[in-house]
Amino acid sequence: MDSRLLQAFSHWFTISSNLLLIIGVFFFLKLPKDKRANIRYWLPFLILTFTVLYENFGSYTNYNFDFKKAINAYLGNTEYPQFNLWLFNIARRQVGVILYLLLIKYWLRPAHKKYINWMILGFIILVFVLQISGIEPLYLNQPIIFAIGANLILIGSGLYFIGMITHDQYLERNPLRLVSFWQMTIILFTFSLNYISSVSLLYLYEVNPVLGKALQDISYVMLLCTLGVLIVTIASPLLPSIFEKEPSYGTD
Repeated sequence: MDSRLLQAFSHWFTISSNLLLIIGVFFFLKLPKDKRANIRYWLPFLILTFTVLYENFGSYTNYNFDFKKAINAYLGNTEYPQFNLWLFNIARRQVGVILYLLLIKYWLRPAHKKYINWMILGFIILVFVLQISGIEPLYLNQPIIFAIGANLILIGSGLYFIGMITHDQYLERNPLRLVSFWQMTIILFTFSLNYISSVSLLYLYEVNPVLGKALQDISYVMLLCTLGVLIVTIASPLLPSIFEKEPSYGTD
């Protein structure tokens, strides 16, 4: 086997995420057919699969430099052909944000769902304008788009927790036994941490590579935790003694 290929896919995060995907596929296939067709379960499975696939594709671009260079050249980036930011800008900072907003929307009360619809529409328009105008090229770091997306996720999570502390059905339940609580909590922490660390990450990699790598590793751990919670969501119908039924509004 090509040693460069092995090195590209041997990072501990890549291996861990691939293992989580295998576990997720196992539990998803164990669900009854009606559950697999329910957005509560197929959307977390979609996010899990999409995340692992683009992370693996990122590893492949690090192996196949010619391919990465060709994509950068097509996008107009000849100065930094070693970057694969275009992939993570599209997958993580754009499509990923929309998928997580849809996941949050599922758990909100009907009166709040419309806010998520407007957030998604506004986000798509802003991303299009910022990229077409050249303010934030697709092949470079996109701090404005990332900040907007992260803040929308935080606002959406806030709407969920507002509903939790004001809705009688939530107040009657133990939040630690609600799948939605764990989903929103880990999403809130992951995007908050990534939002804070991304501001200084590139700077730290230049002046203090050890600290920069540590922050990057923390981001990887939080992402793995997020994927783990998505797997728990998928498996939750198989664990009725652990999780309580969610409040009726916005759910089944």
